[in-house]
Amino acid sequence: MNLIVNELSLNYGNYTALSDVQFEINRPRIYGLLGRNGAGKTSLLSILASFRKATSGSVKINGESPFENADIMQQVAFLYNKDYKDESNNLKSILQDTERYRPNFDMEYANYLVNRFKLDQKKPVKKFSKGMQSALNVIIGLAGRAPITIFDEVYLGMDAPSRDIFYQELLEEQQKHPRIFILSTHLVSEMDYLFDEVIMLDEGKIILHEDYDSLMTKGAKITGNVELVDEFVQTKKQIHVEQLGSTKAVTIYGELTKIDKTTARELGLEIGPITLHELFVHLTKEED
Repeated sequence: MNLIVNELSLNYGNYTALSDVQFEINRPRIYGLLGRNGAGKTSLLSILASFRKATSGSVKINGESPFENADIMQQVAFLYNKDYKDESNNLKSILQDTERYRPNFDMEYANYLVNRFKLDQKKPVKKFSKGMQSALNVIIGLAGRAPITIFDEVYLGMDAPSRDIFYQELLEEQQKHPRIFILSTHLVSEMDYLFDEVIMLDEGKIILHEDYDSLMTKGAKITGNVELVDEFVQTKKQIHVEQLGSTKAVTIYGELTKIDKTTARELGLEIGPITLHELFVHLTKEED
């Protein structure tokens, strides 16, 4: 599957939710979509899934526009924080309905997941706890095996053991049945090991789209004497600064060369790694 987003914008009246968003996805990988509240994550995902139409720009899936295109829309599954308060059907009935509309749906695998999450197939879904309803969304997304499967904070309400089951099954499913997974999350430090690539949104714009391993080589924390640290980082992109007495720590964004690393050692500076969570927080922080 190939997904191309080109100059995509979305306005709600005078408010711009998305502005000139561009990226391309063409490999079956797990993509982490990160952004603060209001950054435009759900707006973007709802356009990809044809839940809404963009104000301008385009989305192409295998060269076709997905909006009101039944053949393409069948290839995309969008699972989100759905409210089941009016759903009187039981779990078994909902899975059977899903199987009818999802050509790749695997009922045997769905039933296996139901047992893993310990859900009652005969109980009306509206009586499920929030965590159980989220587990249902996970089951539909994983067992549906849509070539593009989108999880928009689908873990909400799930306890830690249930989230762990989700992560385990996601990785195993991707290994057995590779496809494009897009995960929108705020649990960056908990889920970062899942991502093959990271897409970061800030105020409706893409600020980075990069391979996870490559991205993690571009952030570093430089610690040492204030004057020496200042000398070393003066030409670097600084995204966070901490100081205690004569010791300073500056987080920089940008890959360090071998010469940089040698210079840092000669100056007695410490070069430490930073996490994706730290990088996300510092790159999307509000201006002072």
